[in-house]
Amino acid sequence: MILTVTLNTALDLTYSVPALVPHSSHRVHEVSERPGGKGVNVARVLAALGHDTVITGFAGGATGAVLRELLGELPHRPADALVTVAGNTRRTLAVVDGSSGDTTQLNEPGPHIGAGEWASFLGTFGELLAGADAVALCGSLPPGIHVGAYAELVRLARSAGVPVLLDTGGEPLRRGIAARPDLVKPNADELAQLTGAREPLRATRDARRRGAHSVVASLGADGLIAVTPEGVWQAAPPSAVRGNPTGAGDSAVAGLLSALVEGLGWRERLTRAVALSVATVLAPAAGEFDLAAYEDLLPRVTVDRHAPAV
Repeated sequence: MILTVTLNTALDLTYSVPALVPHSSHRVHEVSERPGGKGVNVARVLAALGHDTVITGFAGGATGAVLRELLGELPHRPADALVTVAGNTRRTLAVVDGSSGDTTQLNEPGPHIGAGEWASFLGTFGELLAGADAVALCGSLPPGIHVGAYAELVRLARSAGVPVLLDTGGEPLRRGIAARPDLVKPNADELAQLTGAREPLRATRDARRRGAHSVVASLGADGLIAVTPEGVWQAAPPSAVRGNPTGAGDSAVAGLLSALVEGLGWRERLTRAVALSVATVLAPAAGEFDLAAYEDLLPRVTVDRHAPAV
């Protein structure tokens, strides 16, 4: 079983408009409503790949009820182990500009989590770790959660002997990476904020020296760069594609985790991660991927290995 943690779940709304023009009124041509939050997206992709997957984190209020109802309607359903809270689960709004393919994202902050709710979550997390083959800690922290929360969860997973992947940013990433997760997957902006470096290889090496066993950084259309004990790897899609990039990084996490629990090596992990990421850009909403595109991309992703990591 693969466990995904989403402390700040969301109801994801996607609006498609012909062209997004500031200070003007728009007719929305298409609306989609999905259960969201980074770890939820990861779990949906894992389930679609055929992996036994459990979601935990928080959900509450009317929005949380809709999120859980939508989870139960998915064709490939992760198990719901979300902890109920008093506050209302947040919404996120993605506006897709049909003329450019660009997406504008608006994210609410999330409900305030009380001390008792956090303690309840820790109990649930500990129980779920007992049956987990790997765990992903994903996304932002809702109000009320201390900034070292991910570091605490990393230490708990390591104590249980469960491989742990961390995908967050800012101070939660800085503190979490010091707890020595097995894998960290920042994007280019998160990596630069953590290390102060914009050059991808330098920044990824620096991130690994801060405590992570391995670091895989998302470079957008350029694919992924990974610094691991087995070497430095670069993985790239055959070409750039236009579409909605929301959730592409989450699909990359699903690719990395699924290949890890299947016992595959770094070349196969990165190939799967890039193919899923691109196939997600071609899908209408986060947490989904274009299966035909994914299968077509797998043999065409290029993965190069360089000098051993230091």
